[in-house]
Amino acid sequence: QVQLVESGGGLVQAGGSLRLSCAASGRTFSNSIMAWFRQAPGKEREFVAAIMWSIWSRSNEYYADSVKGRFTISRDDAKNTVYLQMNSLKPEDTAVYYCAAEARSVYYTDDYNYWGQGTQVTVSS
Repeated sequence: QVQLVESGGGLVQAGGSLRLSCAASGRTFSNSIMAWFRQAPGKEREFVAAIMWSIWSRSNEYYADSVKGRFTISRDDAKNTVYLQMNSLKPEDTAVYYCAAEARSVYYTDDYNYWGQGTQVTVSS
């Protein structure tokens, strides 16, 4: 049974940092897209960042414009884990953050086959 388990969420002041982790079990995702999405109250789930293995560059990273320069996605295939380092957090980053894995394309929620249960990130002003 495949499971994605997120951790690292919490309450932080604006300007602070958090590091989210997503540990996968049940199979490896070293050759798959892994991503982070988020969903704020009353809003649709939106793409945050993704990382994809590349034979040329080892990995390609993709970011939403709203987080570019502040968030960094990385992966440790030996641990079957993907991370999201979030710096310079803003109140508008408040949301439930979801880990997702294995997709045909990077940006679309419906393309992903596996999802975690989510972890709450709250940024106070």
